[in-house]
Amino acid sequence: MPKFITSVQPPLKFIPHRFNPLILRIFHGFLPIILRFRTRPWLPAGIVRVEVKNAEVLAELYAQFQTGKIRLLMAFRHPEVEDPLCVLYMLSRLVPQAAHQQGIKLQYPIHSHFLYDRGMTIWAGNWLGWLFSRLGGVAVRRGRRLDKQAIQTARNLFANGELPIAIAPEGGNNGHSGIVSNLEPGVAQMGFWCVEDLHKAHRTETVIIVPISIQYHYIQPPWLKLDQLLSKLEADSGLPDKSIGDEVNQPEIYRQRICRLGEYLITEMEEFYRRFYHQDIPKASVSEASNTPNEVLINRLHYLLEKALQVSEQYFGLQPQGNFIDRCRRLEEASWNLIYRDDLPDINTLPPFKRGLADWVAQEADLRVQHMRLVETFVAVQANYLQEQPTADRLAETALLMFDMLSRIQSSTLPGRSRLGLRQATLKVGEPISVTQRWEKVQHDRQAAKRAVSDLTQDLQLALEHLIRD
Repeated sequence: MPKFITSVQPPLKFIPHRFNPLILRIFHGFLPIILRFRTRPWLPAGIVRVEVKNAEVLAELYAQFQTGKIRLLMAFRHPEVEDPLCVLYMLSRLVPQAAHQQGIKLQYPIHSHFLYDRGMTIWAGNWLGWLFSRLGGVAVRRGRRLDKQAIQTARNLFANGELPIAIAPEGGNNGHSGIVSNLEPGVAQMGFWCVEDLHKAHRTETVIIVPISIQYHYIQPPWLKLDQLLSKLEADSGLPDKSIGDEVNQPEIYRQRICRLGEYLITEMEEFYRRFYHQDIPKASVSEASNTPNEVLINRLHYLLEKALQVSEQYFGLQPQGNFIDRCRRLEEASWNLIYRDDLPDINTLPPFKRGLADWVAQEADLRVQHMRLVETFVAVQANYLQEQPTADRLAETALLMFDMLSRIQSSTLPGRSRLGLRQATLKVGEPISVTQRWEKVQHDRQAAKRAVSDLTQDLQLALEHLIRD
C-alpha cells in the first residue's frame, strides 16, 4: 500500500453476505495459530490463552436461540483488533465445553453473524472482505451517511438469520482494556427494530442483548521489552534515552517516562499546529493550580485533539457535532466521499484533465484526514488511568498508543505493532437484557420509545463498565 493515496479510487461497493460453513470450519482449525502469530509469524508473541467467565450463560442462550425461543445479539467490548478472534475462539471452543459440562445440547456451528468496518478492507486488502463475508460478516460504513444496505442486511439477519449476531457498540477499538468508550446507539436501536419486526410477523421470540467484556493481560510483565519500546520512542522523538537497564520492575519509573514523553510530544504538536495551521493554542502554563500535573497534561491533550479535528473539519466544510468519536466518523466518511467517488462515471474513462483534478482532490482529502487519525488514537486517554494503576498492562497500552501516533506521522499506514509478550484474553458474559420487555412498555409512545433507546444504551454502558471492574 502506498504511503499516501495518490489517485482517485473506484467506489467502495457493498460486500455481499456469503456465509460458508466450510470456510468457517477451516478457519476454526487455524484459529489458535492465528491468535498466536497474527501479524508476525516469526515472533513468539501473541494471545496464547483465552478464558471466559459465565460461559454457561451464553450456552443456555444459544440453546434458547436454537429452539426458537429468543433472538440474540451479543454486544462485546472492542479494546483491540484481536477481539473478533477471541470472540470466535470463545464461541467455537469454550461455549461448547460449557454446554457439555452443563448437559446442554447445541447444534453446530456455535457461531454468529457480525458487523465489521468497511474501512478494514482498505488497509488490510480486499481478501479480508472475501474472508469476513464467508465467515458471516456484514461490512458497514460508519459516519454521517446511513449505510442502508448494510443496516438492512444486519437487521434481516438479526430477525431471521440462523445464527445470532455480534456487534461492538463502541464502534471501534480504543486500545484500553480498562476503559469503555461512549457507546453508539446502534445496538440498542437494532434491538428495538428486531422486536418490531417480530411483532409485525406475529412471532413470539424474545429479543435478548447480552453484554460481553474483553480484557487482555500479559502472562509475564514485559518490563524489558517495554523499556526497549520506550527507548525507541524516545529516540524517534529526539528525547534523550531514559532506559533503566536492569531495573526492569519499577512501574513508577515507567510511568514517569511515559508522562515525560507524552508532555514532549504534546508540546511539539502544539507548536506544529500553532505554526503551520495557525491554530490559537496557548502556551503551556503551570497556573492551573487546582489540577494535578496529570490533569493539566490531559487537558492540554484534549485541547490539542480539538484543534486537530478543527483543521480537518474546516477543510471538509463540517461543523463540530457530537463527541470526538462522532466527529472522527463524520470526517472519515467525508474523506471517503472525495477519494472513493460514487459521483463519477468509470474513472478510467475520464478525460486526463478531469482525472487529474479528481486525483488532486483525493490526494488532498487523504492528507487532511490524517489529522483525524491522530485524534482517533487518543480518544479514550484519561488523566487517572496510569496514576491509579500503573500496571504493566496499562503502561504497555499507553506506550503502544504513542507508537501508533509516531508511526502515523512517519507513514500514513501503521506497521505491525511491537509485540511485548505473550498475553491472555479474558471474556466475561454479563446479565442478559430483554429488549422485548422494554419495548412492550413504550410501544405506543413515540417519545418514550426514543428515550428507551437512550436508556438501553446507557444500561449497556454501565453493564460493560461493571464487567471490566468486577
